[in-house]
Amino acid sequence: MTEFPRSPKVLKGAIVGIDIFNPLASVVVFQYNPEQLTRSLDPQYSDSGGARGEALRLGGPPRESISATINIDVIDQLQEGSETAGALGLYPQLSALEMLIYPKSALVIANTVLLATGTIEVVPPAGPLTLFIYGWQRVVPVKMTSLSISEVAHDPQLNPIRASADISMQVLTYNDLPLEHPGYWTFMAHQVVKETMAVIGSVSNIGAVLGENVKI
Repeated sequence: MTEFPRSPKVLKGAIVGIDIFNPLASVVVFQYNPEQLTRSLDPQYSDSGGARGEALRLGGPPRESISATINIDVIDQLQEGSETAGALGLYPQLSALEMLIYPKSALVIANTVLLATGTIEVVPPAGPLTLFIYGWQRVVPVKMTSLSISEVAHDPQLNPIRASADISMQVLTYNDLPLEHPGYWTFMAHQVVKETMAVIGSVSNIGAVLGENVKI
């Protein structure tokens, strides 16, 4: 009897907000990987005033935006008798996604206390370092620029049990972050990986142009 090989294990994409004060509050692992990612790159050429020979100078990495639609549900969990899914539906998962763009309540309260005690200038709380992870080749720091959630089914307690989220993100580069920020080095590593992939792709393309028997 012939045995079929097992299906390969599919890696799950994720959006992770790294916050030392509450590390588990913003971890969103995709239940279903998006069927489509839209990426837009805007080249950043330096402004040299039109000087001859300066037109191709780059002022930095391109401004990249990523958008995707994430579909989630708790149908399987409900069929398996999950108490959390039965009591709360998708509310915890949606909350983890939304917390990526909320300031932490403890920081808001602390700033409110400072204002009440006469502090003239209060620094707005910083959001978590957010990483978009889609395979080991693509781990990039991002900030959410748009989040739209459609709840398409609810349980009798009005908890959402099926939803889709349209997400838009801007990739943060070493031009956006200080040297000591971990996101600076995360993007630098991402670019090094991209450069390596470009070399692999270029070698393959040259071989295809010159002929399969040509060794490079």
